[in-house]
Amino acid sequence: MGIGDKIKEGFDKVKETVSGQDEKVDEGVEKAADFINEKTNDKYADKVDMAKDKIQGMTGKGDTKA
Repeated sequence: MGIGDKIKEGFDKVKETVSGQDEKVDEGVEKAADFINEKTNDKYADKVDMAKDKIQGMTGKGDTKA
């Protein structure tokens, strides 16, 4: 088993773990993005928010905040 197979296996385990937990994942991503923006004084806010939106879009529900 090569490193690529191990990475894929890891991603598959993460997907299985968070399956059905869309809202919790979205909330966690939101908190992580807020934390990063706070620690960097919003220096990378546009990039952080773009990544946050992309991740939240992958959960099937999208952004949980109004």
